[in-house]
Amino acid sequence: MLAVVLTAGCAAAGDEGGGATGTGGTGPITFATGRDTTAYLQPLLDRWNQAHPAEKVTLLELPEAADEQRAQMAANLQAQSSRYDVLGLDVVWTAEFAENGWIIPLERGLFPLDRFLPPVVETAVYKGKLWAVPYTSNAGLLYYRTDLVGKPPRTWAELRDQARKITKKHDIDGYAGQFLAYEGLTVNFSEAVQSAGGQIVSRDGKEVTLDPARGETALDFLLQGLREGWIPEESLNYKEEESRLAFQEGRLAFARNWPHAYGPAKAELGDKVAVTRLPGLDGPGSSTLGGANLAISAFSKHQHTAQEFIRYFTSLENERRVLTEGSFPPVWTELYDDPALIKRFPYLPVLKESILAAKTRPVSANYNQLSLVIASSVAKALANPHTESADDVAASMKSELEEIIRTQ
Repeated sequence: MLAVVLTAGCAAAGDEGGGATGTGGTGPITFATGRDTTAYLQPLLDRWNQAHPAEKVTLLELPEAADEQRAQMAANLQAQSSRYDVLGLDVVWTAEFAENGWIIPLERGLFPLDRFLPPVVETAVYKGKLWAVPYTSNAGLLYYRTDLVGKPPRTWAELRDQARKITKKHDIDGYAGQFLAYEGLTVNFSEAVQSAGGQIVSRDGKEVTLDPARGETALDFLLQGLREGWIPEESLNYKEEESRLAFQEGRLAFARNWPHAYGPAKAELGDKVAVTRLPGLDGPGSSTLGGANLAISAFSKHQHTAQEFIRYFTSLENERRVLTEGSFPPVWTELYDDPALIKRFPYLPVLKESILAAKTRPVSANYNQLSLVIASSVAKALANPHTESADDVAASMKSELEEIIRTQ
């Protein structure tokens, strides 16, 4: 049975067939995912292990940065190693991992997908098949200091105006996001383009849809901040953790970050912290949809246990813990409307609105190449804000992206 399962799992994503693969094999499993910075995962694993002594799960923490996580997983799966059983995938990796035969398709009826946020479910589907199960969602939010900010900004112009005034009046920097040259910068720039009314690549990943004028507007928003000093130069080295610490330690008035930063910021700043939707060119902006999905390695020897673990891990009870103990956005819609949770996490209504309005990244097996071009192009411009031309950068980026899509 297991040999049949693994053969099916290694088939190309475009193969015609039943649309789902059975799973076989029970025993100990390894859960490979990004580093747990909140220490909430192990208690959830302990509950499973106590109930399943013959099918214990071991947590294998990969690096914090998504690019490094993907590189380690890809190396393992290319070698057809059985070391990883359950994979915690960034939502944007579904197409690549499915197309390469690294993960197996799953039976939709085994999971309560109709009770999940619709955009989140979409990230786990590729070519009509379900390849993973949504575990956490994510949308970027604007964090701000309520003791320094009256009415939170809805537009870039308002953000610029408020940040400039605050930096002049107080010993604090204005605004920062994730501006190091990695996936986080791709996300930040994509959000800027979307918030200016554009899109970099079509949803199916087959066409570059970047309007150079929109790209120029988006890049100018960031370049202007660096030129005028309300975006600090040191933020060019920020990933999620660096920007989180800068805000919660009182060094920033505004910060773009994911919801997981809310808990630590609240603990440090108390009522001085609040969140709102990302600002845009003419009104509220559009976040990039983030989050993590759980998939089963095509080379796992214990796929049935892996499947049952995913069912357990994404249950309503555990999804509540994902929020209450980890501060990560759950995927169950009803949790965003729970009065008790809203009282404890006042940002939930804003977060739900942001997730439903967010845009997914392109579905492409070559997404990593597309992301590298975007991040490196933007990073070069940000490193030279006084000399780089935003329109030249946008035009060059579009040309490079078109070349990747042409040759894929």
